[in-house]
Amino acid sequence: MTDMIGHSPQITHIQRVLPMIALSDASVLISGDTGTGKELVAQRLHQLSRRADKAMVTINCAALPAQNAEVDLFGRGNAAGDIVEPGRLLAAQGSSVFLDEVDALPLNVQAKVLRFLEAGECQLAGSHKLQVIDARILAATSADLPAETKAGRFRADLYYRLQVVPLELPPLQQRQEDIPLLLQHFAREFAANNAPLRFAREVIQQLQGYEWPGNVRELANFCQRLSLLQPGSMVQLKDLPAEMQQQSFSAAPRFVIPPEGIDLAQVELDLIEQALEMAAGNRSKAARLLGITRDTLLYRMQKYGLSDDSK
Repeated sequence: MTDMIGHSPQITHIQRVLPMIALSDASVLISGDTGTGKELVAQRLHQLSRRADKAMVTINCAALPAQNAEVDLFGRGNAAGDIVEPGRLLAAQGSSVFLDEVDALPLNVQAKVLRFLEAGECQLAGSHKLQVIDARILAATSADLPAETKAGRFRADLYYRLQVVPLELPPLQQRQEDIPLLLQHFAREFAANNAPLRFAREVIQQLQGYEWPGNVRELANFCQRLSLLQPGSMVQLKDLPAEMQQQSFSAAPRFVIPPEGIDLAQVELDLIEQALEMAAGNRSKAARLLGITRDTLLYRMQKYGLSDDSK
Protein backbone atom coordinates (compact mmCIF):
# COMPACT_ATOMS: atom_id res chain seq x y z
CA MET A 1 0.00 0.00 0.00
CA THR A 2 1.41 3.38 -1.01
CA ASP A 3 2.44 5.51 1.95
CA MET A 4 4.03 8.86 2.68
CA ILE A 5 7.76 8.68 3.52
CA GLY A 6 9.09 10.93 6.28
CA HIS A 7 9.04 11.88 9.94
CA SER A 8 8.99 15.65 9.68
CA PRO A 9 6.15 17.35 11.62
CA GLN A 10 4.22 18.21 8.44
CA ILE A 11 4.38 14.68 7.04
CA THR A 12 3.67 13.09 10.41
CA HIS A 13 0.51 15.19 10.66
CA ILE A 14 -0.64 14.12 7.20
CA GLN A 15 0.10 10.46 7.96
CA ARG A 16 -2.02 10.75 11.10
CA VAL A 17 -5.08 12.41 9.55
CA LEU A 18 -5.29 10.47 6.26
CA PRO A 19 -7.01 7.38 7.74
CA MET A 20 -9.63 9.60 9.41
CA ILE A 21 -10.26 11.60 6.23
CA ALA A 22 -10.47 8.42 4.15
CA LEU A 23 -13.44 7.16 6.16
CA SER A 24 -15.51 10.13 5.01
CA ASP A 25 -16.99 10.85 1.59
CA ALA A 26 -16.20 14.57 1.93
CA SER A 27 -14.36 16.14 -1.00
CA VAL A 28 -10.66 16.83 -0.42
CA LEU A 29 -8.52 19.57 -1.97
CA ILE A 30 -4.82 18.69 -1.98
CA SER A 31 -2.55 21.67 -2.65
CA GLY A 32 1.21 21.92 -2.98
CA ASP A 33 4.02 22.63 -5.40
CA THR A 34 4.65 20.38 -8.39
CA GLY A 35 6.32 17.14 -7.36
CA THR A 36 5.31 17.18 -3.68
CA GLY A 37 3.21 14.00 -3.91
CA LYS A 38 -0.38 15.18 -4.35
CA GLU A 39 -1.39 12.14 -6.43
CA LEU A 40 0.27 9.87 -3.85
CA VAL A 41 -1.98 11.38 -1.15
CA ALA A 42 -5.05 10.87 -3.35
CA GLN A 43 -4.09 7.23 -3.95
CA ARG A 44 -3.59 6.70 -0.22
CA LEU A 45 -6.99 8.19 0.58
CA HIS A 46 -8.63 5.92 -1.97
CA GLN A 47 -6.78 2.83 -0.71
CA LEU A 48 -7.92 3.51 2.85
CA SER A 49 -11.53 4.19 1.88
CA ARG A 50 -14.57 1.92 1.54
CA ARG A 51 -14.19 2.36 -2.23
CA ALA A 52 -10.78 0.67 -2.42
CA ASP A 53 -12.15 -2.41 -4.20
CA LYS A 54 -12.65 -0.30 -7.36
CA ALA A 55 -9.98 1.52 -9.36
CA MET A 56 -9.66 5.25 -8.75
CA VAL A 57 -10.53 7.31 -11.84
CA THR A 58 -7.82 9.90 -12.51
CA ILE A 59 -8.61 12.91 -14.71
CA ASN A 60 -5.91 15.43 -15.61
CA CYS A 61 -7.96 18.60 -16.05
CA ALA A 62 -5.11 20.32 -17.91
CA ALA A 63 -5.23 17.60 -20.58
CA LEU A 64 -8.99 17.77 -21.25
CA PRO A 65 -9.77 18.53 -24.91
CA ALA A 66 -10.39 22.24 -25.30
CA GLN A 67 -13.49 21.84 -27.46
CA ASN A 68 -15.09 18.77 -25.88
CA ALA A 69 -14.11 18.91 -22.22
CA GLU A 70 -17.76 18.64 -21.17
CA VAL A 71 -18.36 15.52 -23.27
CA ASP A 72 -15.09 13.97 -22.12
CA LEU A 73 -16.13 14.39 -18.48
CA PHE A 74 -19.88 13.81 -18.57
CA GLY A 75 -20.55 12.03 -21.87
CA ARG A 76 -23.19 12.42 -24.56
CA GLY A 77 -26.80 11.24 -24.73
CA ASN A 78 -29.72 11.44 -27.13
CA ALA A 79 -33.19 12.93 -26.89
CA ALA A 80 -34.58 9.63 -25.58
CA GLY A 81 -32.18 9.77 -22.63
CA ASP A 82 -29.95 6.91 -23.82
CA ILE A 83 -26.20 7.17 -23.24
CA VAL A 84 -24.47 7.46 -26.60
CA GLU A 85 -20.99 8.22 -25.32
CA PRO A 86 -20.19 7.62 -21.62
CA GLY A 87 -18.00 10.24 -19.97
CA ARG A 88 -15.22 9.39 -17.58
CA LEU A 89 -17.23 10.43 -14.51
CA LEU A 90 -19.83 7.75 -15.28
CA ALA A 91 -17.03 5.18 -15.05
CA ALA A 92 -16.41 6.20 -11.44
CA GLN A 93 -19.59 4.69 -10.02
CA GLY A 94 -18.84 3.54 -6.49
CA SER A 95 -15.23 4.71 -6.67
CA SER A 96 -13.13 7.87 -6.23
CA VAL A 97 -12.45 10.54 -8.85
CA PHE A 98 -9.09 12.32 -8.72
CA LEU A 99 -9.26 15.70 -10.49
CA ASP A 100 -5.59 16.56 -10.98
CA GLU A 101 -4.72 20.18 -11.82
CA VAL A 102 -8.30 21.11 -11.05
CA ASP A 103 -7.46 24.81 -11.54
CA ALA A 104 -7.27 24.06 -15.30
CA LEU A 105 -10.96 23.12 -15.52
CA PRO A 106 -12.56 25.27 -18.23
CA LEU A 107 -14.93 27.86 -16.79
CA ASN A 108 -17.76 26.64 -18.98
CA VAL A 109 -17.80 23.21 -17.29
CA GLN A 110 -17.09 24.31 -13.72
CA ALA A 111 -20.80 24.82 -12.98
CA LYS A 112 -21.54 21.23 -14.05
CA VAL A 113 -18.67 19.92 -11.95
CA LEU A 114 -20.11 21.85 -9.00
CA ARG A 115 -23.49 20.19 -9.57
CA PHE A 116 -21.79 16.82 -9.74
CA LEU A 117 -20.08 17.54 -6.41
CA GLU A 118 -23.33 18.59 -4.77
CA ALA A 119 -25.67 15.87 -6.02
CA GLY A 120 -23.67 13.38 -8.07
CA GLU A 121 -25.59 14.45 -11.18
CA CYS A 122 -24.15 14.17 -14.67
CA GLN A 123 -25.86 16.26 -17.34
CA LEU A 124 -25.00 14.62 -20.64
CA ALA A 125 -24.75 16.74 -23.75
CA GLY A 126 -27.75 16.20 -26.04
CA SER A 127 -29.96 14.74 -23.29
CA HIS A 128 -32.25 16.23 -20.68
CA LYS A 129 -32.07 13.10 -18.54
CA LEU A 130 -29.78 13.33 -15.50
CA GLN A 131 -27.47 10.43 -14.66
CA VAL A 132 -26.77 10.09 -10.93
CA ILE A 133 -23.68 8.27 -9.67
CA ASP A 134 -22.02 7.71 -6.32
CA ALA A 135 -18.41 8.89 -6.45
CA ARG A 136 -16.06 10.71 -4.11
CA ILE A 137 -14.11 13.70 -5.38
CA LEU A 138 -10.41 14.21 -4.60
CA ALA A 139 -8.84 17.25 -6.26
CA ALA A 140 -5.30 18.61 -6.49
CA THR A 141 -3.73 21.89 -7.51
CA SER A 142 -0.36 23.59 -7.49
CA ALA A 143 -2.00 26.97 -8.17
CA ASP A 144 -3.12 29.56 -5.62
CA LEU A 145 -6.86 28.88 -5.97
CA PRO A 146 -7.98 31.83 -3.79
CA ALA A 147 -6.04 34.11 -6.14
CA GLU A 148 -7.53 32.36 -9.19
CA THR A 149 -10.97 32.86 -7.66
CA LYS A 150 -10.40 36.58 -7.10
CA ALA A 151 -9.15 36.90 -10.67
CA GLY A 152 -12.37 35.32 -11.97
CA ARG A 153 -10.63 32.27 -13.44
CA PHE A 154 -12.13 29.82 -10.94
CA ARG A 155 -15.61 29.74 -9.45
CA ALA A 156 -15.67 30.64 -5.76
CA ASP A 157 -18.56 28.25 -5.05
CA LEU A 158 -16.66 25.37 -6.65
CA TYR A 159 -13.52 26.24 -4.69
CA TYR A 160 -15.35 26.17 -1.35
CA ARG A 161 -17.15 22.97 -2.28
CA LEU A 162 -13.88 21.25 -3.18
CA GLN A 163 -12.04 22.21 -0.04
CA VAL A 164 -14.35 20.65 2.53
CA VAL A 165 -11.13 19.02 3.73
CA PRO A 166 -8.02 20.99 2.68
CA LEU A 167 -4.61 19.32 2.73
CA GLU A 168 -1.41 21.22 1.96
CA LEU A 169 1.82 19.40 1.14
CA PRO A 170 5.07 21.19 2.04
CA PRO A 171 7.90 21.58 -0.48
CA LEU A 172 10.85 19.27 0.09
CA GLN A 173 13.11 22.12 1.21
CA GLN A 174 10.83 22.57 4.24
CA ARG A 175 11.29 18.95 5.32
CA GLN A 176 15.06 18.48 5.14
CA GLU A 177 15.00 15.83 7.88
CA ASP A 178 13.07 13.55 5.50
CA ILE A 179 15.73 13.62 2.76
CA PRO A 180 17.90 10.76 4.16
CA LEU A 181 14.79 8.54 4.44
CA LEU A 182 13.68 9.41 0.91
CA LEU A 183 17.17 8.72 -0.49
CA GLN A 184 17.20 5.32 1.19
CA HIS A 185 13.67 4.52 0.01
CA PHE A 186 14.28 5.37 -3.65
CA ALA A 187 17.73 3.73 -3.64
CA ARG A 188 16.03 0.47 -2.67
CA GLU A 189 13.14 1.00 -5.12
CA PHE A 190 15.43 1.50 -8.14
CA ALA A 191 18.13 -1.03 -7.19
CA ALA A 192 16.58 -3.80 -9.34
CA ASN A 193 18.88 -6.82 -8.93
CA ASN A 194 21.79 -4.72 -7.66
CA ALA A 195 22.74 -3.56 -4.19
CA PRO A 196 21.06 -0.22 -3.32
CA LEU A 197 22.97 3.01 -3.65
CA ARG A 198 24.69 4.32 -0.54
CA PHE A 199 25.32 7.99 0.17
CA ALA A 200 28.38 9.47 1.88
CA ARG A 201 27.59 11.64 4.89
CA GLU A 202 28.81 14.82 3.18
CA VAL A 203 26.57 14.00 0.20
CA ILE A 204 23.51 13.76 2.42
CA GLN A 205 24.42 17.08 4.06
CA GLN A 206 24.83 18.69 0.63
CA LEU A 207 21.51 17.31 -0.58
CA GLN A 208 19.75 18.54 2.57
CA GLY A 209 20.88 22.04 1.65
CA TYR A 210 19.82 21.83 -1.99
CA GLU A 211 16.60 23.69 -2.85
CA TRP A 212 14.95 20.78 -4.75
CA PRO A 213 12.80 22.89 -7.10
CA GLY A 214 11.23 19.67 -8.42
CA ASN A 215 10.59 18.41 -4.88
CA VAL A 216 10.24 14.65 -4.20
CA ARG A 217 9.82 13.89 -7.89
CA GLU A 218 13.22 15.45 -8.60
CA LEU A 219 14.80 13.43 -5.79
CA ALA A 220 13.26 10.20 -7.13
CA ASN A 221 14.56 10.94 -10.65
CA PHE A 222 18.00 11.69 -9.20
CA CYS A 223 18.08 8.31 -7.42
CA GLN A 224 16.83 6.46 -10.48
CA ARG A 225 19.49 8.04 -12.70
CA LEU A 226 22.34 7.17 -10.32
CA SER A 227 20.98 3.64 -9.84
CA LEU A 228 21.21 3.12 -13.61
CA LEU A 229 24.62 4.76 -14.11
CA GLN A 230 26.50 3.50 -11.04
CA PRO A 231 24.49 0.70 -9.43
CA GLY A 232 25.34 -0.30 -5.87
CA SER A 233 27.98 2.40 -5.48
CA MET A 234 28.77 4.79 -2.65
CA VAL A 235 27.72 8.20 -3.97
CA GLN A 236 30.36 10.88 -3.42
CA LEU A 237 30.21 14.67 -3.83
CA LYS A 238 31.89 14.38 -7.25
CA ASP A 239 28.99 12.22 -8.44
CA LEU A 240 26.39 14.93 -7.87
CA PRO A 241 25.05 16.97 -10.80
CA ALA A 242 26.69 20.34 -11.30
CA GLU A 243 23.71 22.30 -9.98
CA MET A 244 23.86 20.36 -6.71
CA GLN A 245 27.62 20.81 -6.34
CA GLN A 246 27.88 24.46 -7.29
CA GLN A 247 24.99 25.87 -5.28
CA SER A 248 26.09 27.72 -2.19
CA PHE A 249 24.33 26.53 0.91
CA SER A 250 25.43 29.19 3.36
CA ALA A 251 23.70 28.92 6.70
CA ALA A 252 21.36 31.69 7.77
CA PRO A 253 23.03 34.18 10.14
CA ARG A 254 22.54 33.36 13.80
CA PHE A 255 20.22 35.78 15.57
CA VAL A 256 21.80 37.24 18.69
CA ILE A 257 19.52 38.43 21.49
CA PRO A 258 20.54 41.93 22.62
CA PRO A 259 21.32 42.48 26.31
CA GLU A 260 18.02 44.30 26.85
CA GLY A 261 16.07 41.32 25.47
CA ILE A 262 13.38 41.20 22.75
CA ASP A 263 9.64 41.05 22.35
CA LEU A 264 9.35 37.64 20.63
CA ALA A 265 5.75 38.18 19.57
CA GLN A 266 6.64 41.51 17.97
CA VAL A 267 9.60 39.95 16.13
CA GLU A 268 7.33 37.21 14.77
CA LEU A 269 4.71 39.75 13.72
CA ASP A 270 7.36 41.89 11.97
CA LEU A 271 8.71 38.86 10.08
CA ILE A 272 5.25 37.82 8.94
CA GLU A 273 4.46 41.33 7.71
CA GLN A 274 7.81 41.53 5.88
CA ALA A 275 7.24 38.15 4.22
CA LEU A 276 3.73 39.15 3.08
CA GLU A 277 5.12 42.40 1.68
CA MET A 278 7.96 40.62 -0.16
CA ALA A 279 5.46 38.12 -1.58
CA ALA A 280 3.07 40.89 -2.68
CA GLY A 281 0.40 39.45 -0.38
CA ASN A 282 0.62 35.89 -1.73
CA ARG A 283 0.26 33.73 1.37
CA SER A 284 1.77 30.60 -0.18
CA LYS A 285 4.92 32.48 -1.22
CA ALA A 286 5.11 34.25 2.14
CA ALA A 287 4.92 30.90 3.92
CA ARG A 288 7.81 29.58 1.81
CA LEU A 289 9.90 32.64 2.69
CA LEU A 290 9.30 31.91 6.38
CA GLY A 291 9.94 28.18 6.06
CA ILE A 292 6.47 27.24 7.32
CA THR A 293 3.31 25.83 5.76
CA ARG A 294 0.52 28.04 4.46
CA ASP A 295 -1.83 26.73 7.15
CA THR A 296 0.67 27.69 9.86
CA LEU A 297 1.01 31.17 8.37
CA LEU A 298 -2.79 31.62 8.31
CA TYR A 299 -2.99 30.50 11.94
CA ARG A 300 -0.33 33.01 12.99
CA MET A 301 -1.92 35.78 10.94
CA GLN A 302 -5.17 35.12 12.78
CA LYS A 303 -3.27 35.05 16.08
CA TYR A 304 -1.98 38.57 15.46
CA GLY A 305 -5.19 39.89 13.95
CA LEU A 306 -3.68 40.42 10.51
CA SER A 307 -6.07 40.86 7.60
CA ASP A 308 -6.80 37.68 5.61
CA ASP A 309 -7.71 39.64 2.50
CA SER A 310 -4.42 38.97 0.74
CA LYS A 311 -3.90 36.30 -1.88
